Amino acid sequence: MLHLLAANAVLLAHLLFICLVVFGSLAVLRRPRFALVHIPAAVWGFLVEALGWYCPLTDLENELLRRAGEAGYGGSFLEHYLLAAIYPEGLTRGVQLALAAAVLVINAGMYGWIVTRLLRNRTSPR
Repeated sequence: MLHLLAANAVLLAHLLFICLVVFGSLAVLRRPRFALVHIPAAVWGFLVEALGWYCPLTDLENELLRRAGEAGYGGSFLEHYLLAAIYPEGLTRGVQLALAAAVLVINAGMYGWIVTRLLRNRTSPR
C-alpha cells in the first residue's frame, strides 16, 4: 500500500513538473527570479522530448509499482486522470519532437514577451 501511494505521489509530481516546463514562464511574469528554476526545467523537458531520453521519474514510478505488486497502472483516481496526460497513447518519435517544439515555442515566446516588457519598462519615463 505504501509503495502504491508513493507511486501515485511520484506520478503527481511528474505531472506538476510537466506543467512547470510548459507553463512556468507565466510565473516569471510575477516573480522574475523564478526563471532560475524554470529555465533549467524547461531545458530538461525539451531535451527529454527532443532527444528521446527516458525521464527518471518514469523509472521511479515503475519501480514503486512493481514493489506494490502492481502489474501496471491499476486504475486509481490519479492514474485514471493523469496517465493519459503524461503517457499519451500513440506517443511516437514524431509526437515527441512536436512536443519538444511546443515547449520551445511556448517558452521562447513567453520569455521574448517578458524581456520586451522589461526593456520597455526600463526605457519608459516615470
